[in-house]
Amino acid sequence: MIQVINRAFDILEYIAKEPDRSKALGEIASDLELNAGTCANIIKTMVARKYLEKIDKQKGYCLGPMAYGLTGNEGYQKKLVDAAREEMEILTKKTNENSLLCMIREDMRIVVHKVQSNNDLQANTAKEKRVYDTSSGRLLIALLSESELEKFIEKYGLPAKDEWDSVSDRKSLMKQINKIKKEGYASQVTKNQIIGLAFPVYQGQKAIASLSVYMPVFRYDSVNKQEILKIIKKAADRISKKLD
Repeated sequence: MIQVINRAFDILEYIAKEPDRSKALGEIASDLELNAGTCANIIKTMVARKYLEKIDKQKGYCLGPMAYGLTGNEGYQKKLVDAAREEMEILTKKTNENSLLCMIREDMRIVVHKVQSNNDLQANTAKEKRVYDTSSGRLLIALLSESELEKFIEKYGLPAKDEWDSVSDRKSLMKQINKIKKEGYASQVTKNQIIGLAFPVYQGQKAIASLSVYMPVFRYDSVNKQEILKIIKKAADRISKKLD
């Protein structure tokens, strides 16, 4: 047997026993009788592959989206999804369009919950996409603090070519970020003529997720735009209230 693979599974199974409680590195290494350095290296790889997720330095690690995704388990971000599920069902029923609950992890926008409409013509989106290439991702980076945004740009750079229309350098990126902050939501029209409209979901003072509706542009052009924006915002506000 390959020892490092066994240890990775040991760590995954250990954390999965209590998925709602994060485990500190020292606790994991001690309970599994692993060398702290070896344990840290294995966990670093598992975080990079999204099987584990780092909460913060104090709280440690919990299961990541890939661990849940293997079995189709909706337990990832359970508290958030539980708060959003009913509101998203109502939102999709009112608009008859798909709705998404999303978060950002590193430079990716990930879908944590989706409610699909009954429309014959469906607008689809990937479970993971680059932050700059989605309305949800743009919204959530725009709502980072100045220092968090600075670190994000330093680590992941500016949008690649064709990732964000009208953004070609830092100045134009900041112009778009300030526009999102002012309007309180983000929108994006893809090359396939799909529009996404994203509003923030807050826990306390921090935007932790986005609620979005996406649809073909021709359907958006035929509806009352202000009304649909108002419906999405109210749903996002109700989810935020539940989280508080």
